[in-house]
Amino acid sequence: MRIDPETVERIKQTAAVADVIGDYVTIKKKGANYWACCPFHGEKTPSFSISPAKGIYKCFGCGKAGDSVRFIMDMEGLGYGEALRHLAKKYGIDIQEEEMTDDQLVRQNERESLLIILEYAKEYFKKQLYDTDEGKSIALPYFKERGFSDATLQSFDLGYSPEAWDAFLKAALKQGFTQEIIEKAGLVTQKNDDGKVYDRFRNRVIFPIHNVSGKIIAFGARILRNDAKNQAKYLNSPETEVYHKSATLYGISQAKNEIRAKDVCYLVEGYTDVISLHQAGIKNVVASSGTSLTIEQIKLIGRFTQHVTVLYDGDSAGIKAALRGMDLILEEGLQVNLVVFPEGNDPDSFVRKIGSEAFIDYIKKEAKDVISFQANLFKEEAGDDPFKKAEMIKEMVQSISKIPDAIQRSLFLQKTATMMRMDEDVLLAELNKIQLKKMKGASQDPQQISAQQYAEVRQLIEPTFADEDEPAQVQNLAYYQELECVRLLINYGHLEINPEKAPGLTVVHYLIDELEGTVFQTPLFIRILDLCKQEFGAQRAPKPDFFLHHTDEEIQSFSINISSEKHALSSEWKDKHEIRVNTDEELLEDLAYKNVLRLRKVYNDQHLQEILSKLDSLKADAAEMDQVLLEFIRLKEIQKNISQELGTVIEK
Repeated sequence: MRIDPETVERIKQTAAVADVIGDYVTIKKKGANYWACCPFHGEKTPSFSISPAKGIYKCFGCGKAGDSVRFIMDMEGLGYGEALRHLAKKYGIDIQEEEMTDDQLVRQNERESLLIILEYAKEYFKKQLYDTDEGKSIALPYFKERGFSDATLQSFDLGYSPEAWDAFLKAALKQGFTQEIIEKAGLVTQKNDDGKVYDRFRNRVIFPIHNVSGKIIAFGARILRNDAKNQAKYLNSPETEVYHKSATLYGISQAKNEIRAKDVCYLVEGYTDVISLHQAGIKNVVASSGTSLTIEQIKLIGRFTQHVTVLYDGDSAGIKAALRGMDLILEEGLQVNLVVFPEGNDPDSFVRKIGSEAFIDYIKKEAKDVISFQANLFKEEAGDDPFKKAEMIKEMVQSISKIPDAIQRSLFLQKTATMMRMDEDVLLAELNKIQLKKMKGASQDPQQISAQQYAEVRQLIEPTFADEDEPAQVQNLAYYQELECVRLLINYGHLEINPEKAPGLTVVHYLIDELEGTVFQTPLFIRILDLCKQEFGAQRAPKPDFFLHHTDEEIQSFSINISSEKHALSSEWKDKHEIRVNTDEELLEDLAYKNVLRLRKVYNDQHLQEILSKLDSLKADAAEMDQVLLEFIRLKEIQKNISQELGTVIEK
């Protein structure tokens, strides 16, 4: 069942954004808005603005934006429907649901069935651990040897799967679960080619994997038999409708609040590392579960903190894995340090050996940023070999190039020059070469790089390169006019463009009529314009709330960004200084009219450039040349007329 629109609207109206956010952070009223330190990134000066009037929030530091539902989705790691139910429960709102389509029902029912069978499996494995002779004699001793307390076993829902071939399958079938859903949950697997299925996790201790909100989505399992030569030591659930390994971190449900509170996430490799540290009181820790770190996992961490400390084994394989992960973390804009333990130790064994306080002290003392760590490592490996040293310095600069913040890049470059006794200009030239290569290989996103940016970087590397070598302008000139158009539609689409001259004519009506046949070039703006057309076709003029509370996160975030002002105009301009500043609402007719003209002009200019390119490539075909020239003259006349209307310089 799906929550009906009226109930959704009632939840949004009741769940005041300031009240919802106030449960998580301290908010202070300032003027019409509230301000707080952003809960999504570490900061000491509040840049997180909450607008009760609009029912939205926006952080001017990290860019996070949304409404009360989006806030709960991000803070608790819930889906849209789950967040609505969370708020409905908080405010005592009865959920009214409506029928879904057959496809929606099938998809939801399958997902809910998977979560139910996985929850049942968790309880089954726990029962096997505590209530059977096999579990108490084989699995419990293993956990006790690791030093795990009963409270820890319960906190992480640890369990045991018996040795029998199909014990779980039989138990689940007896409970009424179908073999199809058991297979889809990854709890059984086929035996050879005969089509028979058996339990996937046999004779293994079980580590349930939770999603951010605490629901069981998969399992990890460790074998206990030492003579099992042909079996993997660790086994994980396969990918399912609810489990995507690359987007999952082990322990995130238990760690998220502590990560947010401590403003740092400790990243380890294995399940037992997480559990041992958690038991030692170090709860802001998650694991990549033995897989290579992914962008999705880093973004998941980034929802709770911008600071990551990687805790990896001291062997060469662990160090290399850590370095690969650090580059990815840097690229996502997070701040990362690395701690390597003495050889033969991992976080699990080391914290048990020295205790939690000494462990924390060790991290504080040994944590190194990526450049310091690489410098120490490379000096040791390269020795006096200048060729090896040069290659390693290039690797360091390559890591620095991943950092999106220009100031941080510059500081790390200075640090590298000092540590490696290099001329900073030489390193800067190397960095610029890497940046230029990135730009050349970039996709054809019209907003990604302009010719000016390209030339500036190129000039730093080869100051003498000729102007004729400059690339064609790749910045989409229409972008800014399309941006202005959707800004008007989102903020003022429902208003009359001129109540005196044209009563009843709204901005959305005017712009849709004037833009008939026009195709935007920016995908997001195309979607927003299509939404406006749909609403107008249904005889509705969409108000800002339609966009500010839209379920599409990209549309909602964009709409909040262009609707939010970091600084409001003081009333003293008018009251004290008697200076009156016209508002957009008072200038709607002029703004909309000129926006349409500028859009037409920029599209016309683009067409002119295409014609000029065509003229350059034409051969001696006189008839074709004449036709192209006539089109060129027609476009130049349009350009001249629009320029005159806009009052701009007329092109010759």
